[in-house]
Amino acid sequence: MSTTNTERLNRFYEQFAGSDNVLIVINADPDAIASAMAAKRLLWRRVAGVTIAHINTISRPDNMAMVSLLSVPLIHISKVDIRHYKKFIIIDSQPNHNESFPAIGYTAVIDHHPDTNISAPYLDIRPEYGATASMMTEYLRAARIKPSAKLATGLFYAIKTDTADFERKAVNEDMRAFQFLFKHANIHLARKIEQVDLRLDFLEDFKKAINGHILKKNKIFVNLGSIKNTDICVLIADFFMRFDRVSWSIVSGIHDNKLIIVVRNNGSTKNAGSLMSDKFGKFGSAGGHRSMARAEASIEMLKPHIDVHNEARLLKWLMKKFEKPSSQTLKSKKTGNG
Repeated sequence: MSTTNTERLNRFYEQFAGSDNVLIVINADPDAIASAMAAKRLLWRRVAGVTIAHINTISRPDNMAMVSLLSVPLIHISKVDIRHYKKFIIIDSQPNHNESFPAIGYTAVIDHHPDTNISAPYLDIRPEYGATASMMTEYLRAARIKPSAKLATGLFYAIKTDTADFERKAVNEDMRAFQFLFKHANIHLARKIEQVDLRLDFLEDFKKAINGHILKKNKIFVNLGSIKNTDICVLIADFFMRFDRVSWSIVSGIHDNKLIIVVRNNGSTKNAGSLMSDKFGKFGSAGGHRSMARAEASIEMLKPHIDVHNEARLLKWLMKKFEKPSSQTLKSKKTGNG
């Protein structure tokens, strides 16, 4: 039997008491930020206090603009005293998605990514949804809470971003949430956040990507070498998907002793998330959606396989990972030969 939004809301509320200090932990991006804002609003006056902590560095211009323009109070997890909190929520992620999530017992997990078989007193994982923000909008509506203009704008922008204006995976519930939020959001503010997506110090990385990219059939490969933040891989991967003849964009860079690989495709070919998990999962964290995926591979674990600092060899190695297996290779696998 299907669970109603009111039933979900009541079970969520049952996890918290008035004396609880609650910590919401996120890997900050528009969907996570907006969803955390909604969760904080749901718990307003129901608990002693709510803090939103992020595990990553917020450096993408649109994310920075979102936090600033919507006045979102965030704190980095490194500055949080876990002992001060009694209940913990993780939103738009799951505990094993990133090693930076603190190893604590989470009270509630709310997410739209594929289920990783985690356990918590309260779980709401709906991978069919295009955005966690859509789920959180349903919670607000079940609680009969009219979102403020800033909260509605954040949720509106999050759905818009995670569904790529409904060009990526979405369900009717995403559309209904979007339509509801449209009535309460500041559309001009959302557009301002959306348009702030580049910084001048990104120009060198873009220059290297444009001059050094390799186009093989319908796939573009780029290695940026050492990068100051991982968001530049996302921006460049999205950038190359705007060109004709390109159906796959694979961008890598080295950050914090990890090889970061960001993948985008047009959604009509092989599942990017499954491919990344299959090819790079043994080296670290890897996965994602059909048209967008990411891997963070330990350089130490990669050493027996590839010298990531040799750009030419690394690109060849990556290209081989994304090659379609030949018919002879497939035949050998089926027959057990080779």
